[in-house]
Amino acid sequence: MNKLLSLLFIGFSMLSTAQDGTNNPFGKGLVNVMAKDSSWSTKMSFRFQSRYDGSYDLGADSFSDEAYVRRARIKGSGFAFSPKIQYKFEYDVANGYVLDAVLKYNFVGNFTLWFGQTKLPGNIERVFSSQKLQLVDRSLLNSKFTLDRDAGFQLRHHFKLGKTFLVREIFAVCQGEGLNARNKDFEVTSNGHGYTGRIELLPFGKFTKKGDYFASDLKREESPKLMVSATYDYNQNAMLTRGQKGSQIASGNFRDLQTIFVDAHFKYAGFSCFGEYVNRQTTNGSAVVDQAAGEVYYTGASLNLQMGYLMKNNWEIAGRYTQVTPEEQTGNNNINQYTLGFSRYVVGHNLKIQGDIGFTQEANKNDMLLIRLQTEFNF
Repeated sequence: MNKLLSLLFIGFSMLSTAQDGTNNPFGKGLVNVMAKDSSWSTKMSFRFQSRYDGSYDLGADSFSDEAYVRRARIKGSGFAFSPKIQYKFEYDVANGYVLDAVLKYNFVGNFTLWFGQTKLPGNIERVFSSQKLQLVDRSLLNSKFTLDRDAGFQLRHHFKLGKTFLVREIFAVCQGEGLNARNKDFEVTSNGHGYTGRIELLPFGKFTKKGDYFASDLKREESPKLMVSATYDYNQNAMLTRGQKGSQIASGNFRDLQTIFVDAHFKYAGFSCFGEYVNRQTTNGSAVVDQAAGEVYYTGASLNLQMGYLMKNNWEIAGRYTQVTPEEQTGNNNINQYTLGFSRYVVGHNLKIQGDIGFTQEANKNDMLLIRLQTEFNF
């Protein structure tokens, strides 16, 4: 309880001392430089999240809690020689590894080629930055089924149908082994790759300032905005039980994983909502490779629905429902989770305090109550 009180003190001290956010450094970068001849630019920033988690086991009538640093990141971005050649870099200070290191080359018209390690074009919730979430953290759908990051190539293109209808296509070819695969101590190797395609349809045109890629309607869209998307991912000879994430299939008896995501994101006048559905299957054999050795691919389906309303004083209330339904043969439990949260945005997603309470029902386990509080600082 002392941990919670300490974090509450920090958070509400932040709220009481912050002004309207117009004369502060949050989100502007610790270093922000443009060459005199405009031949290059660079922006370096730092962000961290401080978290408190309290868990109550309703069946055992027991409570446990912890306070910790959830995320701490150094981020860099800019362009070299021309705005057509951009870069992004992100380093995880808390865990000590590179998250993003990617070049983006707009080589002709509306075509841009990405090369390096970065997020794959998977479920919409994963594409949201962890800095820009509506609740304290992402859903169980994301933790169980996300594609996450990988190294390789991405080709991105966009075009319009008529005056407003925007269509975006993304194609990716990657290692299929996830974040920093070269540094993993794999017992066996695979000659497979990951292949991903995503299409995004925006019938009412662009969201204000890339609002389709962050939660909450902080821009208070003056007209309805909608993005409907679908992703198909094929991971050939997947070495990890969840594709780019999970434990190793040490026996080398790999399966091909097929994952389909469908999602939609809507914003208007402070109201926001998004929904996502995923289905993952093995295509060349059972998901169970060796049950005794724990070599079981995480397959099945999940649904996640979330909505929130941002009031004019920049307080927001939001709710989420998540259902996870693994394939029965995998032995993983069905899960239902309900989450209700609040946020106070001082300087948008750059300076905020968030809290939520969640109720989790998992088959064959006691019901759990989770209380979380988090502060976000992004300089």
